[in-house]
Amino acid sequence: MAKSPEQEHPTKAFGWAAGDPSGVLFPFKFSRRATGEKDVRFKVLYCGICHSDLHSLKNEWGFSTYPLVPGHEIVGIVTEVGSKVEKFKVGDKVGVGCMVGACHSCDDCDNDLENYCPKMIFTYGATYHDGTTTYGGYSDVMVSEERYVVRFPENLPLDAGAPLLCAGITVYSPMQHFGFTKPGMHIGVVGLGGLGHVAVKFAKAFGVKVTVISTSPNKKEEAIEHLGADSFLVSRDPDQIQAALGTMDGIIDTVSAVHPLLPLIGLLKSQGKLVMVGAPDRPLELPVFPLLMGRKIVAGSCIGGMKETQEMIDFAGKHNITAEVEVISMDYVNTAMERLEKNDVRYRFVIDIGNTLKAA
Repeated sequence: MAKSPEQEHPTKAFGWAAGDPSGVLFPFKFSRRATGEKDVRFKVLYCGICHSDLHSLKNEWGFSTYPLVPGHEIVGIVTEVGSKVEKFKVGDKVGVGCMVGACHSCDDCDNDLENYCPKMIFTYGATYHDGTTTYGGYSDVMVSEERYVVRFPENLPLDAGAPLLCAGITVYSPMQHFGFTKPGMHIGVVGLGGLGHVAVKFAKAFGVKVTVISTSPNKKEEAIEHLGADSFLVSRDPDQIQAALGTMDGIIDTVSAVHPLLPLIGLLKSQGKLVMVGAPDRPLELPVFPLLMGRKIVAGSCIGGMKETQEMIDFAGKHNITAEVEVISMDYVNTAMERLEKNDVRYRFVIDIGNTLKAA
């Protein structure tokens, strides 16, 4: 007979979980494993709310298991390290992002691309090496293998830095891989939400020209005045799109709703690249002829490996890049999810776990 979440492991833990696809979160007692020789244990202080938490809570991608403790933008302070841990000590500021395990023997793992390992283990709602369920960061304590822990620079605030562990690496990795970092390039960012606003900040730090592409004309001032974008395109305005045809070297598309790709492909120069990082729940229509006529590429990218995630956090520290966050209490989380569903957040909710998670 399977053990209850409270009895699976020796260390008591407490968080908030959903019990079914209604997605409603409630206080939840469970347990974490003992600190293994290569493990880092830390007290969770903040955890960002990612759009994928909402998808997972409601089982919109079809592979959620319950009870589900979400959260993969997790930051805190180290309280214990295993005997073979080399990079971390008690008191360090650390974080854990979207994954906590992989096979460590395939080509992807050998090339620091654990995120593409076929046996990659998600931070929550997955099955760990020992057969137990992984639980995320809407909780008081986290244990992770050292390889999957990121060191936070001293100057990077934990609350506003937490979302970089998902949103940050999701845009940083394709910018690096597809060469969107050369000063003077012109890059488009589609969607000005949790991912998009961070993409603008990284792009400006790389020294490239950035155009925000959005369906919402009312975001223009925010994009240019506050986030530092160079220009703004309303994607539903044919005249604006026409005027910008063939002007962009690359585009990062952060939108997770179904939307047309043809106008975006038209904005690319010859040999331009459109990189998808949002995850619409239905297939998009891909017109091939415009790709042929400019040797253009449509690609995808999903987070990044651990080596690159550490590089991204260090780069963010050096350039003072943080997410724009609204810090909330744990008991506000269900209201936050309702607001997130309506895109009513600028631009990322972060739960103050350390001060507001109260044991039942």
